[in-house]
Amino acid sequence: MRHNKKFNHLSRKSAHRDAMLANMTISLIMHKRIITTLAKAKALRMYAEPIINRAKDDTTASRRIVFKYLQNKEAVKELYSTVAAKIADRPGGYTRILKLGNRLGDNAKTCFIELVDFNEVMLEAKNQEKAAVKKTTRRSRKKAAPAAAAAPAEEAPKAEE
Repeated sequence: MRHNKKFNHLSRKSAHRDAMLANMTISLIMHKRIITTLAKAKALRMYAEPIINRAKDDTTASRRIVFKYLQNKEAVKELYSTVAAKIADRPGGYTRILKLGNRLGDNAKTCFIELVDFNEVMLEAKNQEKAAVKKTTRRSRKKAAPAAAAAPAEEAPKAEE
């Protein structure tokens, strides 16, 4: 029976699937964004997130466990030096999948998967939204109303004199 063994096999044997997901994880760590099919991206997220989460704890044991999965010294070095510094305070959700549309050749759904804290365009947009929210305050309305009411009151005594 195959109870509780539901995940996408991606039409590959387990050794081929593990090698493919390891290579895609290495590419994701090194390039911070890769374009792939939607099914592979969802499988990659399940494979890569625990490995990225392991990078928060920089010990020899955790480095060895990550190296067991990736088998690439440069990727492990990049993961523990730059990626771990940006994800230190994030509780989870280290990757983002954005759909691109269908591929021309076989009409497969394509997307790109990226590391969340490394997309400068979206980070700038978030910072601009926060700045725009901070600019609008209720005080501006309160100041406008008393100023308008005070102006006619000042003009009235001048007219009497």
